[in-house]
Amino acid sequence: MDTVLYSVCAIAGWIAVGYLVRLQRRHPSPARRAICVGLGAFAAGITAAIPPIATAIDQASGLPNLAKVISHGCALTISANAEIMLLHLALPATKAATRARVWVWVTGLAFLVMAGLFAYTLGYDDPVLLTVEYATDPVVTAYLLIFLMLGFFAYCVDITRLCWGFAKICGRPWLRRGLRITAVGAAFALLYSVNKIAYLVAYWAGHQPTGERQIAAVLVTIGALLITIGLTMPAWGPTLRITRRWEDFHSYRRLEPLWRDLIAALPELELDPALRRPRTAVRDIDYALTRRVAEIRDGRLALRPYSDVSVTALAEQFAEQAGLTTRERQAAVEAAHLACALRRHGAGLVATSPHPADELHRPDDGYAGEVAWLTLVTDAYARSPVVAQTLAATGKLTTGDAHR
Repeated sequence: MDTVLYSVCAIAGWIAVGYLVRLQRRHPSPARRAICVGLGAFAAGITAAIPPIATAIDQASGLPNLAKVISHGCALTISANAEIMLLHLALPATKAATRARVWVWVTGLAFLVMAGLFAYTLGYDDPVLLTVEYATDPVVTAYLLIFLMLGFFAYCVDITRLCWGFAKICGRPWLRRGLRITAVGAAFALLYSVNKIAYLVAYWAGHQPTGERQIAAVLVTIGALLITIGLTMPAWGPTLRITRRWEDFHSYRRLEPLWRDLIAALPELELDPALRRPRTAVRDIDYALTRRVAEIRDGRLALRPYSDVSVTALAEQFAEQAGLTTRERQAAVEAAHLACALRRHGAGLVATSPHPADELHRPDDGYAGEVAWLTLVTDAYARSPVVAQTLAATGKLTTGDAHR
């Protein structure tokens, strides 16, 4: 059973590595590099864990447990690089790099301690295995606790939290889905850690429970496959045309709050009122979404004379207090500008210091990036407390202008 499950994971891992390495060469990024390293470590580690291969490694080296130490080191590398990937997605580049270095050092030091404990067991007269069955040995217990508490428990708790949280505000549908699947996979890896620790405690208590290897193999397989699918999904997901119409319609609906207010203020922007009807929009969703994006773009430009630069400092301050990431902050600031500009437009008040058009955020990944960006701005416009706080803070200024 172990051989079959681990072989399936190894094959999936090497396929994923080859696919993502090609993407990294074409479009390099720190997040994708971390995924490549993590998946490479996963494929190598799970290959070394396949029982016949593990036995061959131990026999060829003359070092019992060497294959297991290699697999455990690869597991630490997987977890660390999944964490680094999420840091680069969720934080500004400089802050992400700083946090990533901390995780690299922590992981490296933990593995050095594990290697030292492994080396210590080589001096035993009676060889031990680095498994829960030998957990009554203090050195084996220390080794396993370091591996399980850092490599799985601490990392997987953080990965699950970051993935699920970032998915809530992510504008790219396939990245959002991938993050959620990765979070579920990390939860299974967390169950693997809990299972191992429970068995470890049982052996320390003098019991001899069975089935640990089978349970661990199932949990590792499910968790590994889900994490592999989740981490690679943003790359291959968009190529599945079967879901494109649904994604476009979902984006079309998400853009509605901002589009509706812009059209109410600037009705001349609406080219085809028939697209307001969902049935009409669904029949030609490509055209409907393109029109909605274009009308929002035109509305942003039309409101430029009413968008005051003073709003930037206020919105930035509120966004900083809210602890938003760089992308969330940019979206919230732009949404605040649009909300304040719409209010000025309704009052007939031109801004004293108009916001320059060239300062509007322009995604560098084409039309799909523009759609993702505008949905993020719309979400901020509809729900972000930064927008509400900025409107409240600038309300007195606008009222004062109206009385002059």
